[in-house]
Amino acid sequence: MSAKPRTALIIGCGIGGPVAAIALRRAGFEPVVYEAYDRSATHVGSFLNLASNGLDALKTLGVADAVTRAGFATPRMVMWSGTGKQLGEVANGETLPDGTTSITIKRGLLHRALRDEVARLGIRVEEGKRFVDCEEGVHGVLARFEDGSEVTGGILVGADGVHSRVRQKLDPRAPKPSYTRQLSIGGVARLTLPAKPGTYHMTFGKRAFFAYAISPAGEVYWFANVASETDREALAMEAWKARLHDLLEGDAGPALDILDATGDEIAVYPIYDMPTVHTWHRGRAVLLGDAIHATSPSAGQGASLAIEDALVLAKSLRDTDDIAEAFARYENARRARVERVVRYSNRIGGTKIAGPVGRWFRDLLMPAALKLFASGKSHAWLYRHHIDWEQAA
Repeated sequence: MSAKPRTALIIGCGIGGPVAAIALRRAGFEPVVYEAYDRSATHVGSFLNLASNGLDALKTLGVADAVTRAGFATPRMVMWSGTGKQLGEVANGETLPDGTTSITIKRGLLHRALRDEVARLGIRVEEGKRFVDCEEGVHGVLARFEDGSEVTGGILVGADGVHSRVRQKLDPRAPKPSYTRQLSIGGVARLTLPAKPGTYHMTFGKRAFFAYAISPAGEVYWFANVASETDREALAMEAWKARLHDLLEGDAGPALDILDATGDEIAVYPIYDMPTVHTWHRGRAVLLGDAIHATSPSAGQGASLAIEDALVLAKSLRDTDDIAEAFARYENARRARVERVVRYSNRIGGTKIAGPVGRWFRDLLMPAALKLFASGKSHAWLYRHHIDWEQAA
Protein backbone atom coordinates (compact mmCIF):
# COMPACT_ATOMS: atom_id res chain seq x y z
CA MET A 1 0.00 0.00 0.00
CA SER A 2 1.39 3.39 -0.97
CA ALA A 3 -0.19 6.84 -1.03
CA LYS A 4 0.90 10.43 -1.26
CA PRO A 5 1.71 11.41 2.34
CA ARG A 6 -0.18 14.73 2.09
CA THR A 7 -3.48 13.27 0.92
CA ALA A 8 -6.42 13.20 3.33
CA LEU A 9 -9.46 10.92 3.14
CA ILE A 10 -12.31 12.66 4.98
CA ILE A 11 -15.25 10.45 5.95
CA GLY A 12 -18.45 12.48 6.26
CA CYS A 13 -19.71 15.63 4.58
CA GLY A 14 -21.82 17.16 7.34
CA ILE A 15 -20.27 20.25 8.92
CA GLY A 16 -16.93 19.06 10.28
CA GLY A 17 -16.01 17.22 7.07
CA PRO A 18 -16.18 20.16 4.65
CA VAL A 19 -14.50 22.49 7.15
CA ALA A 20 -11.71 19.95 7.65
CA ALA A 21 -11.27 19.74 3.88
CA ILE A 22 -10.98 23.52 3.58
CA ALA A 23 -8.55 23.77 6.51
CA LEU A 24 -6.41 20.86 5.36
CA ARG A 25 -6.14 22.37 1.89
CA ARG A 26 -4.82 25.53 3.53
CA ALA A 27 -2.34 23.36 5.47
CA GLY A 28 -0.97 21.91 2.22
CA PHE A 29 -2.95 18.67 1.98
CA GLU A 30 -4.94 17.21 -0.90
CA PRO A 31 -8.28 16.31 0.71
CA VAL A 32 -11.13 14.25 -0.72
CA VAL A 33 -14.48 14.00 1.08
CA TYR A 34 -16.52 10.78 1.09
CA GLU A 35 -20.22 11.03 1.96
CA ALA A 36 -22.45 8.03 2.71
CA TYR A 37 -25.57 9.47 1.10
CA ASP A 38 -25.92 9.76 -2.65
CA ARG A 39 -27.24 13.30 -2.51
CA SER A 40 -26.98 16.23 -0.15
CA ALA A 41 -29.44 16.13 2.72
CA THR A 42 -31.90 19.03 2.65
CA HIS A 43 -32.42 19.02 6.44
CA VAL A 44 -36.01 20.12 6.03
CA GLY A 45 -37.23 22.06 9.05
CA SER A 46 -33.83 21.88 10.73
CA PHE A 47 -31.71 24.81 11.88
CA LEU A 48 -28.99 25.45 14.41
CA ASN A 49 -27.27 28.08 16.52
CA LEU A 50 -23.78 28.92 15.30
CA ALA A 51 -21.99 30.66 18.15
CA SER A 52 -19.49 33.51 17.89
CA ASN A 53 -16.52 31.21 18.56
CA GLY A 54 -17.52 29.01 15.60
CA LEU A 55 -17.90 32.00 13.31
CA ASP A 56 -14.55 33.33 14.51
CA ALA A 57 -12.92 30.06 13.42
CA LEU A 58 -14.68 30.23 10.04
CA LYS A 59 -13.21 33.70 9.48
CA THR A 60 -9.76 32.15 9.34
CA LEU A 61 -10.94 30.01 6.43
CA GLY A 62 -12.65 32.88 4.60
CA VAL A 63 -16.19 31.50 4.74
CA ALA A 64 -17.67 33.37 7.72
CA ASP A 65 -19.22 36.12 5.58
CA ALA A 66 -21.07 33.66 3.33
CA VAL A 67 -22.35 31.72 6.35
CA THR A 68 -23.43 34.87 8.18
CA ARG A 69 -25.37 36.12 5.14
CA ALA A 70 -27.28 32.83 5.05
CA GLY A 71 -28.46 33.18 8.66
CA PHE A 72 -29.56 35.95 10.99
CA ALA A 73 -28.17 37.36 14.21
CA THR A 74 -29.70 36.08 17.46
CA PRO A 75 -27.65 37.75 20.21
CA ARG A 76 -30.24 37.66 23.05
CA MET A 77 -32.37 35.16 24.95
CA VAL A 78 -35.39 35.86 27.16
CA MET A 79 -36.41 33.10 29.59
CA TRP A 80 -40.04 32.56 30.62
CA SER A 81 -41.83 30.20 32.96
CA GLY A 82 -44.84 28.25 31.76
CA THR A 83 -47.03 30.64 33.74
CA GLY A 84 -45.78 33.64 31.77
CA LYS A 85 -43.34 35.00 34.35
CA GLN A 86 -40.15 36.46 32.87
CA LEU A 87 -37.23 34.66 34.50
CA GLY A 88 -34.46 36.72 32.97
CA GLU A 89 -32.75 38.02 29.85
CA VAL A 90 -29.20 37.07 28.87
CA ALA A 91 -26.85 37.14 25.92
CA ASN A 92 -26.92 34.23 23.48
CA GLY A 93 -23.17 33.81 23.56
CA GLU A 94 -21.00 36.90 23.32
CA THR A 95 -20.59 39.67 20.79
CA LEU A 96 -16.90 39.79 19.88
CA PRO A 97 -14.99 43.08 19.52
CA ASP A 98 -15.38 42.98 15.71
CA GLY A 99 -19.18 42.65 16.03
CA THR A 100 -19.38 38.89 15.47
CA THR A 101 -22.37 37.44 17.31
CA SER A 102 -24.24 34.15 17.38
CA ILE A 103 -26.48 33.45 14.39
CA THR A 104 -29.35 31.12 13.61
CA ILE A 105 -29.05 29.33 10.27
CA LYS A 106 -30.85 26.54 8.47
CA ARG A 107 -28.68 23.44 8.24
CA GLY A 108 -29.23 23.22 4.51
CA LEU A 109 -27.97 26.76 3.97
CA LEU A 110 -24.92 26.16 6.16
CA HIS A 111 -24.12 23.02 4.18
CA ARG A 112 -24.51 24.90 0.93
CA ALA A 113 -22.13 27.68 1.99
CA LEU A 114 -19.48 25.15 3.05
CA ARG A 115 -19.93 22.99 -0.04
CA ASP A 116 -19.67 26.06 -2.28
CA GLU A 117 -16.26 26.85 -0.78
CA VAL A 118 -15.17 23.21 -1.13
CA ALA A 119 -16.15 23.33 -4.81
CA ARG A 120 -14.40 26.67 -5.34
CA LEU A 121 -11.18 25.17 -4.03
CA GLY A 122 -11.53 22.21 -6.38
CA ILE A 123 -11.85 19.68 -3.56
CA ARG A 124 -13.58 16.51 -4.69
CA VAL A 125 -16.67 15.19 -2.87
CA GLU A 126 -17.73 11.63 -3.63
CA GLU A 127 -21.28 10.74 -2.60
CA GLY A 128 -22.82 7.32 -2.04
CA LYS A 129 -19.62 6.18 -0.30
CA ARG A 130 -20.55 4.54 2.99
CA PHE A 131 -17.42 3.74 5.01
CA VAL A 132 -17.10 0.18 6.32
CA ASP A 133 -13.45 -0.44 7.13
CA CYS A 134 -9.89 0.84 6.98
CA GLU A 135 -6.49 -0.78 6.99
CA GLU A 136 -3.17 0.86 7.69
CA GLY A 137 0.12 0.26 5.95
CA VAL A 138 3.58 1.72 6.39
CA HIS A 139 3.03 4.49 3.85
CA GLY A 140 -0.70 5.10 3.95
CA VAL A 141 -4.21 4.09 4.97
CA LEU A 142 -6.74 2.17 2.89
CA ALA A 143 -10.47 2.93 3.22
CA ARG A 144 -13.14 0.50 2.07
CA PHE A 145 -16.72 1.41 1.23
CA GLU A 146 -19.99 -0.48 1.14
CA ASP A 147 -20.09 -0.44 -2.67
CA GLY A 148 -16.86 -2.46 -2.78
CA SER A 149 -14.59 0.42 -3.75
CA GLU A 150 -11.29 1.19 -2.03
CA VAL A 151 -9.07 4.27 -1.84
CA THR A 152 -5.72 5.05 -0.24
CA GLY A 153 -4.48 8.22 1.39
CA GLY A 154 -1.87 9.59 3.75
CA ILE A 155 -4.36 10.09 6.60
CA LEU A 156 -8.01 9.32 7.29
CA VAL A 157 -10.29 11.77 9.14
CA GLY A 158 -13.48 10.44 10.71
CA ALA A 159 -16.04 13.26 10.60
CA ASP A 160 -18.97 10.86 10.37
CA GLY A 161 -21.07 12.00 13.29
CA VAL A 162 -22.43 10.70 16.54
CA HIS A 163 -22.83 7.11 15.26
CA SER A 164 -19.34 7.14 13.72
CA ARG A 165 -18.22 3.97 11.99
CA VAL A 166 -14.66 5.25 12.00
CA ARG A 167 -14.78 5.54 15.81
CA GLN A 168 -15.89 1.92 16.13
CA LYS A 169 -13.13 0.82 13.77
CA LEU A 170 -10.42 2.66 15.72
CA ASP A 171 -11.69 1.26 19.02
CA PRO A 172 -14.36 -1.46 19.03
CA ARG A 173 -14.77 -0.87 22.79
CA ALA A 174 -15.41 2.84 22.33
CA PRO A 175 -18.46 4.12 24.21
CA LYS A 176 -21.70 4.46 22.34
CA PRO A 177 -23.47 7.82 22.44
CA SER A 178 -25.75 8.23 25.44
CA TYR A 179 -29.39 9.03 24.74
CA THR A 180 -30.44 11.92 26.99
CA ARG A 181 -34.10 10.83 27.03
CA GLN A 182 -35.05 13.97 25.16
CA LEU A 183 -36.17 14.62 21.62
CA SER A 184 -35.62 17.88 19.77
CA ILE A 185 -38.45 18.90 17.44
CA GLY A 186 -38.26 21.99 15.28
CA GLY A 187 -39.64 23.84 12.30
CA VAL A 188 -40.24 27.20 10.64
CA ALA A 189 -43.60 28.99 10.66
CA ARG A 190 -45.09 32.08 9.02
CA LEU A 191 -47.18 34.32 11.26
CA THR A 192 -47.08 37.79 12.78
CA LEU A 193 -45.91 38.03 16.39
CA PRO A 194 -45.31 41.12 18.53
CA ALA A 195 -41.76 40.08 19.48
CA LYS A 196 -38.78 41.76 17.82
CA PRO A 197 -36.54 39.78 15.43
CA GLY A 198 -33.24 38.38 16.64
CA THR A 199 -34.15 37.31 20.19
CA TYR A 200 -34.87 33.78 21.36
CA HIS A 201 -37.88 33.49 23.64
CA MET A 202 -37.56 30.32 25.71
CA THR A 203 -40.40 28.92 27.78
CA PHE A 204 -39.84 26.29 30.46
CA GLY A 205 -43.29 24.76 30.26
CA LYS A 206 -45.04 22.23 32.46
CA ARG A 207 -44.46 19.29 30.13
CA ALA A 208 -42.07 20.58 27.43
CA PHE A 209 -39.54 23.27 26.65
CA PHE A 210 -40.36 25.62 23.75
CA ALA A 211 -38.28 28.35 22.11
CA TYR A 212 -38.68 30.60 19.09
CA ALA A 213 -36.93 33.46 17.30
CA ILE A 214 -38.15 35.67 14.47
CA SER A 215 -35.96 36.28 11.43
CA PRO A 216 -35.75 39.71 9.74
CA ALA A 217 -37.80 38.19 6.91
CA GLY A 218 -40.63 37.39 9.33
CA GLU A 219 -40.13 33.62 9.58
CA VAL A 220 -40.52 32.11 13.04
CA TYR A 221 -37.85 29.52 13.82
CA TRP A 222 -38.94 27.28 16.69
CA PHE A 223 -37.90 24.16 18.53
CA ALA A 224 -39.16 22.09 21.43
CA ASN A 225 -37.51 19.60 23.75
CA VAL A 226 -39.73 16.82 25.05
CA ALA A 227 -39.11 13.88 27.33
CA SER A 228 -39.11 10.47 25.65
CA GLU A 229 -37.90 7.14 26.98
CA THR A 230 -37.06 5.93 23.49
CA ASP A 231 -35.10 7.52 20.64
CA ARG A 232 -37.13 5.58 18.07
CA GLU A 233 -40.44 7.39 18.12
CA ALA A 234 -41.53 7.37 14.48
CA LEU A 235 -44.64 9.49 14.16
CA ALA A 236 -46.09 11.30 11.17
CA MET A 237 -45.61 15.05 11.12
CA GLU A 238 -49.23 15.78 11.92
CA ALA A 239 -49.01 13.37 14.85
CA TRP A 240 -45.99 15.25 16.19
CA LYS A 241 -47.86 18.53 15.96
CA ALA A 242 -50.81 17.05 17.80
CA ARG A 243 -48.55 15.64 20.51
CA LEU A 244 -46.81 18.98 20.96
CA HIS A 245 -50.20 20.67 21.20
CA ASP A 246 -51.08 18.40 24.11
CA LEU A 247 -47.72 18.93 25.84
CA LEU A 248 -47.79 22.73 25.47
CA GLU A 249 -51.48 23.19 26.26
CA GLY A 250 -51.89 25.56 29.19
CA ASP A 251 -48.44 27.18 28.94
CA ALA A 252 -48.29 30.94 28.42
CA GLY A 253 -46.92 32.29 25.16
CA PRO A 254 -47.58 31.85 21.42
CA ALA A 255 -46.39 28.23 21.10
CA LEU A 256 -49.75 26.84 19.96
CA ASP A 257 -50.22 29.61 17.38
CA ILE A 258 -46.73 28.92 16.03
CA LEU A 259 -47.48 25.21 15.73
CA ASP A 260 -50.73 25.94 13.88
CA ALA A 261 -48.81 28.11 11.38
CA THR A 262 -46.21 25.42 10.72
CA GLY A 263 -46.51 23.20 7.67
CA ASP A 264 -45.45 19.58 7.43
CA GLU A 265 -41.73 20.39 7.41
CA ILE A 266 -40.85 19.42 10.97
CA ALA A 267 -37.55 17.91 12.03
CA VAL A 268 -37.41 15.38 14.89
CA TYR A 269 -34.06 14.33 16.36
CA PRO A 270 -33.11 12.28 19.42
CA ILE A 271 -30.59 14.15 21.60
CA TYR A 272 -27.36 12.32 22.43
CA ASP A 273 -24.18 13.22 24.21
CA MET A 274 -20.85 11.50 24.73
CA PRO A 275 -18.73 13.03 27.50
CA THR A 276 -15.53 11.03 27.05
CA VAL A 277 -14.03 8.97 24.23
CA HIS A 278 -10.72 7.34 25.13
CA THR A 279 -9.35 6.88 21.59
CA TRP A 280 -9.23 10.03 19.46
CA HIS A 281 -6.71 8.66 16.96
CA ARG A 282 -4.83 5.54 16.04
CA GLY A 283 -2.07 5.27 13.48
CA ARG A 284 -3.00 7.40 10.49
CA ALA A 285 -6.67 7.81 11.41
CA VAL A 286 -8.19 10.52 13.59
CA LEU A 287 -11.66 11.69 14.69
CA LEU A 288 -13.32 15.08 14.97
CA GLY A 289 -16.70 16.66 15.78
CA ASP A 290 -19.61 14.57 17.03
CA ALA A 291 -17.60 11.40 16.40
CA ILE A 292 -15.62 12.12 19.60
CA HIS A 293 -17.64 14.62 21.62
CA ALA A 294 -21.32 14.56 20.78
CA THR A 295 -23.02 17.28 22.79
CA SER A 296 -26.66 18.09 23.36
CA PRO A 297 -27.81 21.24 21.55
CA SER A 298 -28.59 23.05 24.81
CA ALA A 299 -25.38 25.10 24.70
CA GLY A 300 -25.61 25.68 20.94
CA GLN A 301 -22.01 24.49 20.44
CA GLY A 302 -22.13 21.30 18.36
CA ALA A 303 -21.29 22.91 15.02
CA SER A 304 -18.82 25.37 16.52
CA LEU A 305 -16.82 22.62 18.26
CA ALA A 306 -16.55 20.63 15.02
CA ILE A 307 -15.30 23.74 13.21
CA GLU A 308 -12.72 24.41 15.93
CA ASP A 309 -11.58 20.77 15.77
CA ALA A 310 -11.01 20.98 12.03
CA LEU A 311 -8.91 24.12 12.34
CA VAL A 312 -6.72 22.78 15.17
CA LEU A 313 -6.25 19.42 13.41
CA ALA A 314 -5.12 21.15 10.21
CA LYS A 315 -2.68 23.38 12.14
CA SER A 316 -1.23 20.39 13.94
CA LEU A 317 -0.65 18.52 10.69
CA ARG A 318 0.74 21.63 9.02
CA ASP A 319 3.49 22.03 11.58
CA THR A 320 5.01 18.54 11.59
CA ASP A 321 5.45 15.59 9.23
CA ASP A 322 5.16 13.21 12.17
CA ILE A 323 1.52 12.03 12.02
CA ALA A 324 1.52 10.60 15.56
CA GLU A 325 2.92 13.83 17.00
CA ALA A 326 0.41 15.95 15.06
CA PHE A 327 -2.56 13.90 16.27
CA ALA A 328 -1.28 14.02 19.86
CA ARG A 329 -0.94 17.83 19.68
CA TYR A 330 -4.49 18.04 18.33
CA GLU A 331 -5.93 15.90 21.14
CA ASN A 332 -3.96 17.74 23.81
CA ALA A 333 -5.25 21.07 22.52
CA ARG A 334 -8.90 20.00 22.32
CA ARG A 335 -9.85 17.30 24.81
CA ALA A 336 -10.26 19.34 28.00
CA ARG A 337 -12.25 22.07 26.24
CA VAL A 338 -14.72 19.84 24.41
CA GLU A 339 -15.38 17.63 27.43
CA ARG A 340 -16.08 20.73 29.50
CA VAL A 341 -18.59 21.94 26.91
CA VAL A 342 -20.35 18.55 26.84
CA ARG A 343 -20.73 18.61 30.64
CA TYR A 344 -21.96 22.20 30.58
CA SER A 345 -24.52 21.49 27.87
CA ASN A 346 -25.78 18.42 29.69
CA ARG A 347 -26.41 20.49 32.84
CA ILE A 348 -28.43 23.03 30.86
CA GLY A 349 -30.46 20.30 29.18
CA GLY A 350 -31.37 18.85 32.57
CA THR A 351 -33.29 22.01 33.50
CA LYS A 352 -35.60 21.86 30.48
CA ILE A 353 -37.65 18.83 31.45
CA ALA A 354 -38.42 18.85 35.17
CA GLY A 355 -41.12 17.54 37.46
CA PRO A 356 -43.41 19.77 39.56
CA VAL A 357 -40.93 20.17 42.43
CA GLY A 358 -38.00 20.70 40.07
CA ARG A 359 -39.98 23.33 38.14
CA TRP A 360 -40.80 25.19 41.34
CA PHE A 361 -37.16 25.37 42.43
CA ARG A 362 -35.96 26.20 38.88
CA ASP A 363 -38.40 29.08 38.44
CA LEU A 364 -37.59 30.37 41.92
CA LEU A 365 -33.81 30.26 41.56
CA MET A 366 -33.28 30.97 37.86
CA PRO A 367 -33.58 34.78 37.96
CA ALA A 368 -30.77 35.02 40.52
CA ALA A 369 -28.74 32.30 38.79
CA LEU A 370 -28.94 34.08 35.44
CA LYS A 371 -27.64 37.30 36.96
CA LEU A 372 -24.80 35.44 38.66
CA PHE A 373 -23.69 32.94 36.05
CA ALA A 374 -24.81 34.28 32.68
CA SER A 375 -22.46 37.25 32.57
CA GLY A 376 -20.05 37.69 29.71
CA LYS A 377 -17.11 37.16 32.05
CA SER A 378 -18.35 33.77 33.23
CA HIS A 379 -18.66 32.49 29.67
CA ALA A 380 -15.60 34.08 28.09
CA TRP A 381 -13.91 30.64 28.12
CA LEU A 382 -16.65 29.37 25.83
CA TYR A 383 -17.37 32.15 23.36
CA ARG A 384 -14.07 34.06 23.19
CA HIS A 385 -12.01 31.00 22.35
CA HIS A 386 -9.82 32.07 19.43
CA ILE A 387 -7.62 29.86 17.24
CA ASP A 388 -4.64 31.76 15.85
CA TRP A 389 -3.75 30.20 12.50
CA GLU A 390 -0.35 31.88 12.42
CA GLN A 391 0.71 30.54 15.81
CA ALA A 392 2.50 27.20 15.86
CA ALA A 393 0.33 24.29 16.98
